[in-house]
Amino acid sequence: MGALKPWHIAVLVVVLILLFGAKRLPDAARSLGRSLRIIKAETKSLQDDDRDLAEKADAQAGYQPLPPHAGQQAPYTGQPQQAPYQAAPQQPVVDPVQRVRDN
Repeated sequence: MGALKPWHIAVLVVVLILLFGAKRLPDAARSLGRSLRIIKAETKSLQDDDRDLAEKADAQAGYQPLPPHAGQQAPYTGQPQQAPYQAAPQQPVVDPVQRVRDN
C-alpha cells in the first residue's frame, strides 16, 4: 500500500513538468541545492562558534583575580599611619558566557 512503484514516479514527473514547465524545473532544483548548501554551511559555522565560545569559557574558568592583602603593610612615607584597610566583601565571579546562556 505504501510502496512507490515506477509508474507513480512517472506520473509525478509528468504533473511537475505540466505545472512548472520543463525550463523552470532545472532552475528550481539548482536554487534548492544552493539553498541547502548555504543552510549547511551556516549551521556548521554556528556549531563551530559555540565550540569556540565553550573553549574560551573553559580557559577563563581557571582565572580568578588575586584577593587584596588586608594585612599587608604600606611602605613608609613619613606620615602617620592610618587604620588598616578593610576590604569590601568580594562578589562571586560570574562567567560572562554562562550569564548569556542563562538569559
